[in-house]
Amino acid sequence: MLEIYNTLTNQKEEFKPIEKNKIRMYVCGMTVYDYCHLGHARVMIAFDVIYRYLLHKGFDVSYARNITDIDDKIIERAIKNDEDFTALTTRFIDAMHEDEGSLGLLPPTLEPRATENIPAILTMIQTLIDKDYAYQGKNGDVYYDVSKFEGYGKLSGRNLDDLREGAGDRIAIDDAKDDPLDFVLWKPAKEGEPAWDSQWGKGRPGWHIECSAMSTELFGASFDIHGGGKDLQFPHHENEIAQSEACTGQHFANYWMHNGFIRIDEEKMSKSLDNFFTIRDVLKKFRGEDVRYFMLTSQYRSPLNYSEDQLVSSGKALARLYATLRGLPEAEPIEKTDFSFRFHAAMHDDFNTPEALAALFDLSREVNKIRQQQDETVAAAHGALLKQLGGILGILQIAPDEWLQGDVSNDALSRDAIEVLIQARLDAKAEKSWAEADKIRDELKEQGVSLEDNGAETIWRRD
Repeated sequence: MLEIYNTLTNQKEEFKPIEKNKIRMYVCGMTVYDYCHLGHARVMIAFDVIYRYLLHKGFDVSYARNITDIDDKIIERAIKNDEDFTALTTRFIDAMHEDEGSLGLLPPTLEPRATENIPAILTMIQTLIDKDYAYQGKNGDVYYDVSKFEGYGKLSGRNLDDLREGAGDRIAIDDAKDDPLDFVLWKPAKEGEPAWDSQWGKGRPGWHIECSAMSTELFGASFDIHGGGKDLQFPHHENEIAQSEACTGQHFANYWMHNGFIRIDEEKMSKSLDNFFTIRDVLKKFRGEDVRYFMLTSQYRSPLNYSEDQLVSSGKALARLYATLRGLPEAEPIEKTDFSFRFHAAMHDDFNTPEALAALFDLSREVNKIRQQQDETVAAAHGALLKQLGGILGILQIAPDEWLQGDVSNDALSRDAIEVLIQARLDAKAEKSWAEADKIRDELKEQGVSLEDNGAETIWRRD
């Protein structure tokens, strides 16, 4: 039985799709005005693993992850760069896709963009006005009236009175709207800004309405899973519920899933705090699979503290697993083992990836034990299971030699340079120059390269 922690009810619940064997999952994606950082990587990887596991269990999954390609920050950056906003967003969408490839992500089945859904947005706003949930303010903005939605606050556990009491500290007083908590659905365009025609004049959508319109357009009034970062729980997802349910009169999403923050020195990583690392900066020193493994070491809802030491440890852990697979012949995975049972039990428990990894390491030790007994056939079947289960998490799919010997940073010795030094060491050993041979081994060790002598052959890997 698959259980998911539902933020809406604050408890684990048995997962029951609306339609048998079909799942519709919408995840809030990136606002594309800059390169993606590690906080974005966590959202990407967390829901990629969830997507992979649901596919593995035989579900027909429609996975939508939107792109916010019109927004205040996008306009500000385009003006600062003196470039068209579409050129800016295209550039960073391309960069985002490159990052996704480096992290081993499966592409979502659907990738809607806000600018491609303006008609659906306009229709939803008009419906909210017609139902008296929205109004046009004195400045021309169209606002959602939070006081009209009875269930406002049910996702975040906040109530309107408490929010209003603290609103003065967080929300600028705006005489154009009826309530400081009311949020914008449509903004009149300033001169020179991107704009679309509407019944309220030229303008552009607010952020919250974009996701409500896109998810409803793709999946209808109700769907199975809505996900995103924990920082979106309020106000973005709270506002989505208010808009969508007021518009359709139906329950919006059945399960709400939120991944925890990446932290730097126990403080949330974010662009606003200027304490973030971009994915591509990290990938100059580490491989995408190292980053992916690091993200898997913590259950997706838990906070995760970033450090380079953690990524080094992740690379070493992966090296142990790849070393287990090295040299094994192709085989069919062994079925119905305690290791696979434990792996799936962990994933059924709200996608508990740390426990799933623990099962993989115990399986790795079993493979090595069987190999010591010189039973290659049984070892190969267990190794095939290790690779299969790893694939569900998006790891262990590279040829072991390629991974163990792959370059990991711009400073790393190239393969050719390593092979030259290994041959020089073999020559020294042939001449019985043991001190020289040891010196070369030590030099390679300092460069993060370990050697393993196997008769006349020397196998190497990066640490």
